[in-house]
Amino acid sequence: MIRMSQTDAAQTSAAEAHSKESNPVVFFNITIDGEDAGRIVMELFAHIVPKTAENFRALCTREKGFGYLQSVFHRIIPGFMCQGGDITNQDGTGGKSIYEKMFEDECFEVRHTGPGLLSMANRGRDTNNSQFFITLKKAEHLDFKHVAFGFIKEGMDVVRRIGELGAKDGKPTKTITISNCGQIKEIFETDWSVFFSRR
Repeated sequence: MIRMSQTDAAQTSAAEAHSKESNPVVFFNITIDGEDAGRIVMELFAHIVPKTAENFRALCTREKGFGYLQSVFHRIIPGFMCQGGDITNQDGTGGKSIYEKMFEDECFEVRHTGPGLLSMANRGRDTNNSQFFITLKKAEHLDFKHVAFGFIKEGMDVVRRIGELGAKDGKPTKTITISNCGQIKEIFETDWSVFFSRR
């Protein structure tokens, strides 16, 4: 079992402070060289960065006809971050948003305060597409440059395992694939009127 340090736990709780019950929750099932490695569950900060959150959510559900299914984590720097989401080229040179083009940086309210933050990878100002990264530690130098839009609710152990499969140049030592993905339907979304409707 991988235990979080007290510092990591405190930094992660800073991300959780942005949590809101009505926010969408999505998941990745991960394989490493074809072997099941577990599930990552993520909450998206739709109340802070709705456009960015909706892009990621829809890419998870593939409701636009394309998305993260069978894409890979193409860049991993141990102790720093795991990057994926290049759904067109699988090597960091591509990507595609649900808006059919790159979209703007919404805001930088959420800071890179610790491990487990979801943030948009980009090539400069207002160049967001489908590429994202997950932090493995506090990364203040990314604040005001990358839009953080969610955090890991469950499966940080899976993220840390992925983080161990990288190198200084970012090239993964194994193939890390999103074998399945989607949105988790909360019980609160159940239409209870069905059970109490009059006959």
